[in-house]
Amino acid sequence: MRVLHFFKTYWPDTFGGIERTIDAIARSTSPLGVETTVLSLSRKPRERSVEFHGHRAVKARLDLDVASTGLSLGALGQFAREAAKADIVHYHFPWPYMDAAHFLVRHGKPSVVTYHSDIIKQRALKHVYAPLMQRFLGSVDALVATSPNYAASSPVLARHRDRLEIIPIGLEDAADADETLPEGMETGRPFFLFAGVLRYYKGLDVLLDAARLVPCDIVILGAGPTEDHLRRRASAEGLANVRFVGALPDREKVALMRRCRAFVFPSTERSEAFGLALVEAAMFGRPMIATELDTGTSYVNAHGETGLVVPPNDAPALAAAMNEMLTDPDRARRWGEAGRQRYLHLFTAATMGQRYHALYMRLLAERER
Repeated sequence: MRVLHFFKTYWPDTFGGIERTIDAIARSTSPLGVETTVLSLSRKPRERSVEFHGHRAVKARLDLDVASTGLSLGALGQFAREAAKADIVHYHFPWPYMDAAHFLVRHGKPSVVTYHSDIIKQRALKHVYAPLMQRFLGSVDALVATSPNYAASSPVLARHRDRLEIIPIGLEDAADADETLPEGMETGRPFFLFAGVLRYYKGLDVLLDAARLVPCDIVILGAGPTEDHLRRRASAEGLANVRFVGALPDREKVALMRRCRAFVFPSTERSEAFGLALVEAAMFGRPMIATELDTGTSYVNAHGETGLVVPPNDAPALAAAMNEMLTDPDRARRWGEAGRQRYLHLFTAATMGQRYHALYMRLLAERER
């Protein structure tokens, strides 16, 4: 079976959450007989078209990027050629150009949309785009949400709930991976860990506010657009218990994940549609603190079972949750153990791959009938 994934960007150009999800789907369905090609846009399409983790990453030239929407004249022809070779076309929403390409190319193959997120930032453009969006979502053969929380809270998905399937994002188990402690990092004192791309919706300003209210260290792992602002603010305010370690190799990330008292994820916007970093924390058996956004964050981290869920933009509540885990380490440990079991039950790559493979097979069988 040959599956073509179509999204605006992919590895090795970018390494975000949707890219990780596509890679995980490709790798987990490969043992089941699925051959994967991923078509995306790139400023350097020739050199960035590569074999990647056992599948093809094919690039069309990115001509223009407007309001986070990549545009390409050449992608339509390339999409038509790749779709002709595929048995299934798998779209990843949102990307308005993709919706238009679906109707312009009319490939005739069974199609799946994984609905990762509502459109959050471009509110004005969303109203212009809405008719095309609803027509596109209504035209595909299968529509997948990544958590029941998002399916229930998305106003866009409300129109499609009768045909919606839930397939949570899964990651390959790396709990036994090798580790190396980052140079100069001492872990004798309890610390909380954040890991992820430093973006506007990650709530890290709220985490800095909370840092004043907790008697322990906070380690921020990752890089991104807000990094300089956050570093300057922490320095100006003398937040000596906040440490920025930048983007680290996997071995060093594993060492920090295994040693943190808990994983903290203070996102403030529904742009945080799932929270793959929480899946990683659960994989390593760490208790979690997340925010209630009616998205996957409070699905991965079940309040009172695998950790604590607090309101977004509430530094005192975030600090209180951190202090609770400091003062009751036995309860935090039990939450971490429950998180590991929840990962094994819901969020492994193998489980996700089996469910997508079953969906692909069903669509092919329906098409034959």
